[in-house]
Amino acid sequence: MNSLSHVWSRIQETLFPALREVLDPLSERQEKLIALLEVMRIEEFVATTNLNWVGRPLKDRQALARSFVAKSLYGMPTTAALVERLGSDKNLRRICGFERRAEVPTESTFSRAFAEFAKCRLPEKVHAALIAKHESERLVGHISRDSTEIVGREKPAHKTPAAPKAKHKRGRPKKGEIREPKVVPVVEQQKGMTLEQMVGRLPRAADRGCKKNSKGYIETWNGYKLHIDTADGEIPISCILTSASVHDSQVAIPLARMSAERVTSLYDLMDSAYDSPAIHEVSRALGHVPIIDHNPRRGEKKEMDPATAVRYNQRTSAERVNARLKDEFGGRTVRVRGPQKVMAHLMFGMLVLAADQLLRLVT
Repeated sequence: MNSLSHVWSRIQETLFPALREVLDPLSERQEKLIALLEVMRIEEFVATTNLNWVGRPLKDRQALARSFVAKSLYGMPTTAALVERLGSDKNLRRICGFERRAEVPTESTFSRAFAEFAKCRLPEKVHAALIAKHESERLVGHISRDSTEIVGREKPAHKTPAAPKAKHKRGRPKKGEIREPKVVPVVEQQKGMTLEQMVGRLPRAADRGCKKNSKGYIETWNGYKLHIDTADGEIPISCILTSASVHDSQVAIPLARMSAERVTSLYDLMDSAYDSPAIHEVSRALGHVPIIDHNPRRGEKKEMDPATAVRYNQRTSAERVNARLKDEFGGRTVRVRGPQKVMAHLMFGMLVLAADQLLRLVT
């Protein structure tokens, strides 16, 4: 909080007065963009153009990265809209790093730069650094875990049908009979893996997902799922993108370990989809108190005691983060294809959301 207060004081007392001398009157959103860029410092994670590069020189990648941050903040649905806005908005253009209108790159240049940022996972690295800088020393009361559907513009990946199971009679096997071992659930397998192994084994190709909405109806979509850990203050701590058909419980343990490496927290809040003995065990092993809504699974539902139920209500912060990502920062306007680019698009929005929530703590 002290570092955030220092950054905000520097922005108000030094940066804004200096910019007002060289720019036209700043709008409220332009001031917010300047503050967000100052907090996240994305240009420090982008390599500058190599002057010794053979061939035509590359466009300034730092200005392009700042432009993608502006695209998420303004909620622009396409890169073409971003290029058009940079050409007509003098202040926005200069804030992003383009002095003249002729310096604004073409749409194809923006697309190539975005592919580079997605490949090197630029927004994920900036987000992780932002959380490490401003949240690692804070004791987080609650981590709210949830997922949200991401509609993609691509066909579901073809799945090979599973081999039929061999039929056998009930009871003990006959002498010499060999039966296939029971399949160990994914959640149980993850307990002995490293974080990299768990994340690497999660399916990421676009496919078809379904879920029951708040009114009890089944909804389906083509695309992905974004799994998010949210801290108090509606600050997204860690995110993992998977195929739409992946069950939420399969991502709980990787998310828990990823978040535990970034922040110190006390309680893990999850809905009934995460009700698994392995998830309870891992949460306790990390020093957390798991509060998970009971899943009756055709049995009798166990209700929480009143004090636990009041604490469980803090999980609504995850729903608000999901809504802000979709309504304000491009979660509903995914125009790129492939899990790598989709994750980069979503993480630019998550980066803006996290920086905005951090600034709200001191303003």
